[in-house]
Amino acid sequence: MTLTRPTEIQQDDQDVLTQEPAKVILFNDEVHTFDEVITQLIKAIRCSTDKAESLAWEVHSRGKAVVYTGEMQECLRVNSVLEEIALHTQIEM
Repeated sequence: MTLTRPTEIQQDDQDVLTQEPAKVILFNDEVHTFDEVITQLIKAIRCSTDKAESLAWEVHSRGKAVVYTGEMQECLRVNSVLEEIALHTQIEM
């Protein structure tokens, strides 16, 4: 029985972690063009061109921006797509 209880607690902890919203943060760099960033944002978060342009300008002017908020699994997917062209990203809980 002592082995069952920690497994149950771990499962509960895991459920809580997967339900908390996570954020994908995109950082500015001097390597990528606006068009490259916009194209990758559209691909990663499946947004309109206008939304992608707005996010790209926020990244440029503020140095970073939260480009996606949601479940960790989807944040990992978004992050992976952005990193396909070596954009600098971070996932936060």
